[in-house]
Amino acid sequence: MTFHHGSVVMCVRGVLFGLAISIPWPAVAHDTWVEVSSRLVHVGDVVHAELFLGNHGNDHRDFKVAGKLASLDGATLVVIGPDGRQTDLAPDAIDTGFAPKEGFWAARFVPSAPGLHCASHTRVGNHGRKRGIKSGKTYFVAAESLDAPPAGGQSHGVTLGHALEIVPETHPAIGNGPGKKIAVRLLHQGQPLADHRVSFIPRGTVLAEGFDSAYERRTDADGRCSYEPREGNLILVVAHLEAPDEQGPEFDRTVYSATLVLDVPQRCPCCEE
Repeated sequence: MTFHHGSVVMCVRGVLFGLAISIPWPAVAHDTWVEVSSRLVHVGDVVHAELFLGNHGNDHRDFKVAGKLASLDGATLVVIGPDGRQTDLAPDAIDTGFAPKEGFWAARFVPSAPGLHCASHTRVGNHGRKRGIKSGKTYFVAAESLDAPPAGGQSHGVTLGHALEIVPETHPAIGNGPGKKIAVRLLHQGQPLADHRVSFIPRGTVLAEGFDSAYERRTDADGRCSYEPREGNLILVVAHLEAPDEQGPEFDRTVYSATLVLDVPQRCPCCEE
């Protein structure tokens, strides 16, 4: 039997394609995060809370969107008001994508009281034999006058009880800017997570391989670290934790992910400290 080179190539490609669709390749780790349409709004204005998914096959080195959650099953999306009350946004969230892996989930919210609001998200789900526990949050301030945003309401240092949580220790929506320190604390099950990597990723930046000292920090004994942005931008603060000993009947290990999105203005005189 005579084989032509082109036929052999096509045959090999067919075999490789068949293997690619038949072998259960490990799932690529993903991050979820929440953004809002503005960090400072009038009371009574519409705020859009948006839930994104990033496909970080490069060890979480960027702030890029890749697809979206197929559904909100097992997920929460809420806004926590200045009085601590929660508004569930998940039932009314809409899929903004035209195709299954395009777009993001979005929900509208109208703040009725001045003060600091937190948009929060959690999700628990299995990818094969790996359990993923994810959380994310961001903040915005509602004000009667944007020239004098209120500083009261719920404290930004209040923990939400996420399994892995990034807690801002500097105000997440007022007084930020280039050269102003962003301080956070990393908690696991409510306890400080020491000597752990936290990444501060400005949108449009790809971090260097390994440990990028320009954008990454290791927490101290109390789980604290800080970063000073060089310019205004959206910043994704992210941390991960592998827990191979956390197993169950349907999973062999657990992976935690926590995100915090901060909108750092280039210059905002009304928000100067």
